[in-house]
Amino acid sequence: MRRKIRYSIMAIAVFAAAVYLNNTSLLASHRQGMPVLLAHRGIAQRFDERDLTNDTCTAARMLPPKHDYLENTIRSIRAGFDAGADIVEVDVHPTTDGQFAIFHDWTLDCRTNGHGLTRAHSMAQMKALDIGYGYTADGGKTFPFRGTGIGQMPTLDEVLQTFPDRRLLINVKSRDPSEGEKLAAVLNALSAARLELIMVYGGNEPVQTIQRLAPDVKTASRASLKACLLGYIGYGWTGILPQACKNTMVLVPVNIAPWLWGWPDRFLNRMEAGNSVVFALGPYRGGDFSTGIDTPELLAKLPVDYSGGIWTNEIEAIGKLSGN
Repeated sequence: MRRKIRYSIMAIAVFAAAVYLNNTSLLASHRQGMPVLLAHRGIAQRFDERDLTNDTCTAARMLPPKHDYLENTIRSIRAGFDAGADIVEVDVHPTTDGQFAIFHDWTLDCRTNGHGLTRAHSMAQMKALDIGYGYTADGGKTFPFRGTGIGQMPTLDEVLQTFPDRRLLINVKSRDPSEGEKLAAVLNALSAARLELIMVYGGNEPVQTIQRLAPDVKTASRASLKACLLGYIGYGWTGILPQACKNTMVLVPVNIAPWLWGWPDRFLNRMEAGNSVVFALGPYRGGDFSTGIDTPELLAKLPVDYSGGIWTNEIEAIGKLSGN
C-alpha cells in the first residue's frame, strides 16, 4: 500500500512538473519589440463611464475637454496615429445608399442634430449633420463643439483611402448578418496586402458571415472571445490551442491574464502560432467587456517588457508612457 501511495505521489509530481515546464513563461522565448497600441475611436472625448447602459448618451456625459478632437473622424484617426497608435478602431454603420458611415451610435440623436436610426439615412444626409452638436460637459449649459462637426462624418472608403498603409480595426455595431455580407464585399475588393492590415469585430452574426466570406480577415465577437478564453483556461495547459483562438483578435483583461497558461510570453507565442493577435484591456468586472489600459496604474499591471497589444482610450497618454 505504501509503495502504491509513493508511486502515486511520484506520478502526480512528474505530471505537475511536466505541466509547469510546458506552460511556464520563464522558459519561453521572449517577444522582442514595443507593445502594439490600439487607439479606440482614434482620439476621442472622454465621458463619465459609471452606470452606463446601452441607451446612455455619452456625449451628454462628456468630461471637461482636454482637446477638440471628435471621435471617428479623419482628423481624430490621424491624431491617433500621430500619438503613437499602431492600429485605430473605427465604428461602421451601413447607409441606405450602399456605403458605410464611420460613426459610433445606433441612433443620431445623442451626438448630432439628426434624428432616428443611423442606418436609416443616406450618406449625403449624414454628411450634412453636425457630429459635435450634442457634446456637453456641464449638463447642457454649453456645447463647446456645436457647429464644428458639420460634414465631418467620413465613409469607410474615405478612411481606407486616407490611410492606405495603416492598420485598422472595424467595429460592426449590429447583429445583422447582411451587414457582414456588405462589409465582406468591401474587404474582398481590397488588395491582399491591404487586407492584411484590417481586423473586424462586433456582433456574432455579421462577424460569422465575414469569417465565411472573407476568411483571411482576423475577426472577433463576444462569442468567439468567450470561447477562446474559457477554452484556453480549461485545457490550454496541454499546449493545444482552441479553434476559437485561431485567426482572431484576443482581448485579455488585465485581471484575467494571470489565469492564462504561460502568460505572457508563452501565451503570446501560442496565439501568434495560431495567427492571432492579443490586446490587453482594463479589468473585467462582469457585464459588458472591460475598459482600456488608460492610466499609468493599469499600464504598470502589464509585465515588464510586455510586447503584445494594448487597447487604450487614451492613446495620447499611453503612447508616451509606453515609449511609442
